Amino acid sequence: MSIKVLVADDHAAVRAGLVLVLERAGGIEVVGQAVDGTTAISMARQLRPDVVLMDVRMPGGGGIAATRVLVQENVCQVLVLTTFDLDEYVYAALQAGAAGFLIKSIEALRLVEAIHLVAQGDGVLAPQVTRRVMAHFAGTSNAVQPNPEGLGQLTDRERDVLDCLGEGLSNQQIAHRLYITEATVKSHVSHILAKLGLRSRVQAAILVQEHGRTDR
Repeated sequence: MSIKVLVADDHAAVRAGLVLVLERAGGIEVVGQAVDGTTAISMARQLRPDVVLMDVRMPGGGGIAATRVLVQENVCQVLVLTTFDLDEYVYAALQAGAAGFLIKSIEALRLVEAIHLVAQGDGVLAPQVTRRVMAHFAGTSNAVQPNPEGLGQLTDRERDVLDCLGEGLSNQQIAHRLYITEATVKSHVSHILAKLGLRSRVQAAILVQEHGRTDR
């Protein structure tokens, strides 16, 4: 089945370029285009895409606010794609629950790969921001704060999966390492996020980076 994508960007030329790239890639169906954050929310609620490709700086509340709403409502995965790799945007997007953060200079092939990964439940970060993200969340009071009771509620297998998330492994890689199916990995990840009060696997990975591997 094709991955359904909603493109949200206030520049018509950018939207047209993204749509052209995605439709040529195969396996991806662009189900709609939004010009601002508010429209992105309403269209996503109606169209139920697998992934929203979300710009940050848009009218109508912007991409960060729209991401927070869509993630809280569990409407879809959000992959932020922006021209700006400013730290404030990166951290705000991840705190809002975005599954990934990429820069618009990314190659078309890499963008398509990222969309497939996010649709499968994985997370992606632009290489140029990854180290800064880890350093920021490990060294400030804005670090990801897990539900303390949630850590104690994790099963041994969920702890194994959480450690793998901390290494940045994809669902496929986790399944291979732990000798389980990708569907089982997805189920474990969902349970982990719910128990820890987190919004995305990227936040889970940051948590492990901050606090180290989970205790047995």
